[in-house]
Amino acid sequence: MILNARYPQLNPKLYHQQAPMPLQGAKAGHFNGALADSLQWSEAEKDNWVALCSGQQTVEGFEPLAMVYAGHQFGQWAGQLGDGRGLLIAQVKSKTGATIDLHLKGAGKTPYSRMGDGRAVLRSVIREYLAGHALNGLGIASSNAVGFTSSTQTVQRERAEFGAMLLRTADSHIRLGHFEWINQYAPEQLTDFTQKCIEWHFPECLNAEQPVLAFAQQVISRTAIMIADWQLVGFAHGVMNTDNLNITGSTLDFGPFGFMERFRPNWINNHSDAQGRYSFQNQPSIGHWNLWIWLNNLIPLAKAEGKEQFKQDLAAALEQYEPTFLTHYQQGLNQKMGLPQDHAESFDCAMQFLRILQSEQLDYTQSFLRLQQQQYQQLRDDCLDTHQFDQFLTQYELIRAHQDTNALQQIMQQHNPRYILRNHMAQRAIEAAEQDDFSEVDRLFQLLATPFSQHPLERAEDLAPLASDQAEVAVSCSS
Repeated sequence: MILNARYPQLNPKLYHQQAPMPLQGAKAGHFNGALADSLQWSEAEKDNWVALCSGQQTVEGFEPLAMVYAGHQFGQWAGQLGDGRGLLIAQVKSKTGATIDLHLKGAGKTPYSRMGDGRAVLRSVIREYLAGHALNGLGIASSNAVGFTSSTQTVQRERAEFGAMLLRTADSHIRLGHFEWINQYAPEQLTDFTQKCIEWHFPECLNAEQPVLAFAQQVISRTAIMIADWQLVGFAHGVMNTDNLNITGSTLDFGPFGFMERFRPNWINNHSDAQGRYSFQNQPSIGHWNLWIWLNNLIPLAKAEGKEQFKQDLAAALEQYEPTFLTHYQQGLNQKMGLPQDHAESFDCAMQFLRILQSEQLDYTQSFLRLQQQQYQQLRDDCLDTHQFDQFLTQYELIRAHQDTNALQQIMQQHNPRYILRNHMAQRAIEAAEQDDFSEVDRLFQLLATPFSQHPLERAEDLAPLASDQAEVAVSCSS
């Protein structure tokens, strides 16, 4: 590994340095060798991955640290939060020259653990490991993981479960909540902290007339695009608190996430979210709300005589969130549908298709795949209201008439995955892993690496939701 230790350059108020606390009986779970290669791990480091992914060994030249931050959780100010069970154990250079965080999850108590035990359980570690891998395979900005380890040590949740650790990677673990903590508890650090964020993650903004405003515009744009990408593949994050969104617009913190199966815009995948604040359809508006909270924490950076103008500039920047989201979403939906971007009726036709999926409760991923494969009769046979489907198909074929349909089909193939991480798929892998069998984790890992093409390891149950008489897997924040 080639170190680029940046975060320890910040004021020590912003973190606490400590060693990880290994679990008893650590053992190999799964290793992402391709990711380790991209991070320039040596052969010796790859051979020793279990020790690095279980906290038994740290990276020479970097003292592990827990970050402190704050946040709004379910819309309410939650005060000081922080890395309660994770440690930044290194920052390394990738083959492309990017600086990547290595973050060990489940590494033990920190000063920010509050009432937690600082641990993670095998169930949640496997879900996060596969989810980050799945989103990366889908081309969506996200954290990833080099590997995870299990152990013989139990951790108490609703029941006793095996403890585990995950070595997560991300382009940044700096959250919107970092700015909230600084403004509340260490306002004198705001200028230097913001400057470092710009230097590290948005250096192109340094040459702008107003670097902080340019930084804000970048964060807003990237967040809008990330959430549009979520909506396009049916991904629901589940807990979009301000401390769970980072400044680079890459997906972070997989708790009660889920990939939508039957198309229900009001789907709540977190059974702890009684009010549905973080339902699938609310994600775009919650992203906007979180950014509004964050932008208020940049206002103190303005000079006194220019504060009102700076507020207006930030408000104008936030106004670009919605059109950025809609433009990206509309383009992506047209691509999934195989419809031309320049046709006036393309988006309306795409929305009609979504209305059919909603009213008929059809599988989101499989329905787009059938459309791509021109299995129109199969789609029609699944509809109770065949007249509605016939109207859609007439409009769809009229729009595609006289178009280069071969080119449109290629675009569809690139934007409609065959595989998503369905909850019941993850659950089977978890149940096997709890019996020390990680073969199902490995099978899903291979499928999700190439989600747009058929894999020889495919099983029929990978392609559809559970039958209507089978209960869906309930996912909570417990991990």
